[in-house]
Amino acid sequence: MNLQRIAVPLLVIGLLVFAGRQYGWAGVAAVGGGLVMWLLLHWTRMMTVMKRAAERPIGWVASAVMLNAKLKPGVNLMHVMAMTRSLGERLSAEGEQPERYRWTDNGGSTVTVTLQGGRVTAWELHRPPAEG
Repeated sequence: MNLQRIAVPLLVIGLLVFAGRQYGWAGVAAVGGGLVMWLLLHWTRMMTVMKRAAERPIGWVASAVMLNAKLKPGVNLMHVMAMTRSLGERLSAEGEQPERYRWTDNGGSTVTVTLQGGRVTAWELHRPPAEG
């Protein structure tokens, strides 16, 4: 089980309880306002990434080689979509783990990304053979 699914809600409840005991309703309002601001910032970032991705073809990236250089293990799919500014072409069946997505550039180079639990675990760069 993912520890964040338990730890984050417990941390939020703990902060609200602590603020309530130390500062009363004003503390709860301040912590609640901070949490709402944090959620709004993340929501805005997610909507911006999705809007940019909607404006490009699925599975397209400006440079597969640059994407390969920028990828790091452990980043989530939203971060990869922010780097590529497009949705990846799904290679695995929906709901199947690990998930696999591919991005292709105009030169025919591709990057295939493998995600386990929504986090990048591996990726491969494939380049077409040089002509001439």
